[in-house]
Amino acid sequence: MQPASPRQIFLALFAGGAALVVVHALGRFAFTPLLPHFLADQLFSLEQGAQLASWNYLGYLLGALLALPLYTPARLRLALPLALLLNALLTLAQGFSENFLLLQALRLANGISNGVVFVLAPALVLEWLAARQRASLSGLVYLGFAAGLSLAGWLADAPASWLHGPERWWPMAAIALPLALLSAWLLSRLQLHQRHSAPVANRSRLFDRASTPLFLAYAGAGLGYILPMTFLPTLAQEQLPPGHSLISGAWRWTALACLISIPLWNALGARFGDRHALLATYLLQAVGCAAPWLFPSAGGVLLCAVLVGGSFMGSVLLTQRLARTLQPHQGPRLSAALIALYGGAQLAGPWLAGMWLTFGGSLTQSFALGVAAMLWALVWTWFTPAANPASGAPHP
Repeated sequence: MQPASPRQIFLALFAGGAALVVVHALGRFAFTPLLPHFLADQLFSLEQGAQLASWNYLGYLLGALLALPLYTPARLRLALPLALLLNALLTLAQGFSENFLLLQALRLANGISNGVVFVLAPALVLEWLAARQRASLSGLVYLGFAAGLSLAGWLADAPASWLHGPERWWPMAAIALPLALLSAWLLSRLQLHQRHSAPVANRSRLFDRASTPLFLAYAGAGLGYILPMTFLPTLAQEQLPPGHSLISGAWRWTALACLISIPLWNALGARFGDRHALLATYLLQAVGCAAPWLFPSAGGVLLCAVLVGGSFMGSVLLTQRLARTLQPHQGPRLSAALIALYGGAQLAGPWLAGMWLTFGGSLTQSFALGVAAMLWALVWTWFTPAANPASGAPHP
């Protein structure tokens, strides 16, 4: 196969990154900077906000599981653009609903379409790059999501004074719809050789001596990161005086740290090994989750934003790449299993936080759960090999 030109590689990464902007930044995590505004508008309560987050994460888990049988050339050509456009339309639909039950259904459906795209789009780009011996660039596809976080924060706060209630979703939808169309068209141009397109060609076990510790670690990562990534602006509102710049600014710091860190983690993994870099991401996230709990102040909020924002996507891209090293023939099947596990674990985070709030606890105290989950991930990553001992495959 002929090597890809820099232009082709850029377009492939842009296509996958744009898809993640639509479904993961604007469709999903825009809920985080919007949440304080929704609470101020009395659209729903904080406990109901946690429920909406849980419904969305449940949908994400279901979507990741649904994506596996869809990863064939014929199904992919239909499923990926359909899920992309559906996700953008669901973002728009939320802008016209004040009914809580309908919002639950919309957030669930949004999560399902998000899970499908989050598996299929990066997996397609990764396999396309791997076929051209450029898999080390695959982590850069997540730059789209990081840029989308900054965009979502701006779209949530800039029009805050002249939008109200569900209308706050309108700016997100205005960007998501055309971007979904562009991304779907670009992704349709990525053609895979037949040996890179069949997700079930290899039926070896997903859980073996090499991969099981990695799966266990990734479950902890999903549970640990989701609390700050769902509630950090709301936590800042709880801890800081009214009008403090970090009430809206915490999310901008999170997004900026994420954007800067993705190429850094991609390079560190390639240079020192994905496993060593992955250990560092979990250590930093543990400190970040502990910061607002131990130091309930502007400093603690800022430290959480920078450390978690600057590490959690590194955990994602490094885990995906390390998993492919441990089981190089599993392809999208492995990616779907990891994302489903991540989605299932993070589903528990808002639910547990909501339960803690119901019993009179504070949002700040619930971040202790994130610390414990990240320490769990750190320990299990330590027991993960850098290459599959059965195959003797070297680490990339």
